[in-house]
Amino acid sequence: MSAGPLESAVAALGKLGLDYRFALAADERASFLHGMLVTLELSAAATAGSLAAGVALAAMLRSPSAALARPARVFVELTRNTPSLVQLFCAFLVLNMLLSTALRNLGGVNPLTPFVWSAVVISLHQGAFHAEALRAGIEAVPRATVEAAQSLGYSRRQRLWTVQLPLALRFALPSLVNNLVDLVKMTTIASAIAVGDVTYASIMIWTQRDNVLELMILILLFFGALTFAVNRAGRWLEARLRIAGYGH
Repeated sequence: MSAGPLESAVAALGKLGLDYRFALAADERASFLHGMLVTLELSAAATAGSLAAGVALAAMLRSPSAALARPARVFVELTRNTPSLVQLFCAFLVLNMLLSTALRNLGGVNPLTPFVWSAVVISLHQGAFHAEALRAGIEAVPRATVEAAQSLGYSRRQRLWTVQLPLALRFALPSLVNNLVDLVKMTTIASAIAVGDVTYASIMIWTQRDNVLELMILILLFFGALTFAVNRAGRWLEARLRIAGYGH
């Protein structure tokens, strides 16, 4: 948007009692736009990480080996039943400090930034929910299908990765999409450790201008649009991957 229309829009909103004059300040406008970009990057990184973690945990939960299944179950239950913000603080304020101290003693530097810690914590948190959705999907695979694969000589691992998980993904897709919508909203916790996402950028702006209402409206609209896009993409995938004989 050019300066003219932007100024007109800010003036029109000002008549309604909404103060968006920060959009006319180049540095504050750039900070807010950069925050939106960081939120998109964090959402994308956490989405990929959470799906990978979910698949790995689901495979471990279904493993006949107690050495794999039990630690996975403990991790899932602990992760699901503790607040994500507390997990982030524990990771960044405790693990990050210990890692920094150990690397400093070795003459190195901690390469993990607050952004990385946020992506890891959100990925693992949502990965636990993905794992349960995928586990339910695996159990929903018809027994006859598994037995057919077994009769063709597929090993347990081959049945899991080439038969059960691809079908489980389709069965669990509505739950996975719901988890991803929650993941996008969860990225706001990154502002607690000074990651420059859209929430943190807004806080920095409204502490100077006292326009909390106006920025909260923008944040709501931004996340509403983002989660709507995730939901529509999920709906498209559901239709694309629907199995004949199931659903519509």
